[in-house]
Amino acid sequence: MYEPVHGLTPLVGLAAERILLADKVAAAKFGTNTPIEDPVREKQVLDRAAVLAGEAGIDVPDTVTFFRAQTEMSKVVQKGLYDRWTRHPELAPTERPDLATEVRPQLDRITTQFIDQLAATTGVRGPTARCKTALAISTIKTDHRYRLDRLHKRALKGAVKPLCG
Repeated sequence: MYEPVHGLTPLVGLAAERILLADKVAAAKFGTNTPIEDPVREKQVLDRAAVLAGEAGIDVPDTVTFFRAQTEMSKVVQKGLYDRWTRHPELAPTERPDLATEVRPQLDRITTQFIDQLAATTGVRGPTARCKTALAISTIKTDHRYRLDRLHKRALKGAVKPLCG
């Protein structure tokens, strides 16, 4: 199948990276009083995305919707991992990554790269058959590259769904 030069694969790959970082976020929070839900941090992420979208000249509401999907799917992964680790404590992480120094810098890097990729794919994204085909191809490529399990696959699909919405 045809995929445009500026296809969605780099963007979907970034979404997979962000979904996989949810494992570290969950590991940092599991067994502590820190809840999965962090409305203050989520608002910061969405506000930052809106500012960056405006600066990049891309649709702000669409960008915020995309970023909201990222945070929601990250929570899906975290909840899934909490459930897994609670049922199988032997699978629980033995190390707790530091959110501020280890995880958030990676998330911030991905945020900036997301904006670049959203700008580069403006002509591909939208409610069209072309977008849905490009997204399907990109999702398959990304799944093969990262070898995602069911939980992460489901989260990735939810994270990229707004691209063709």
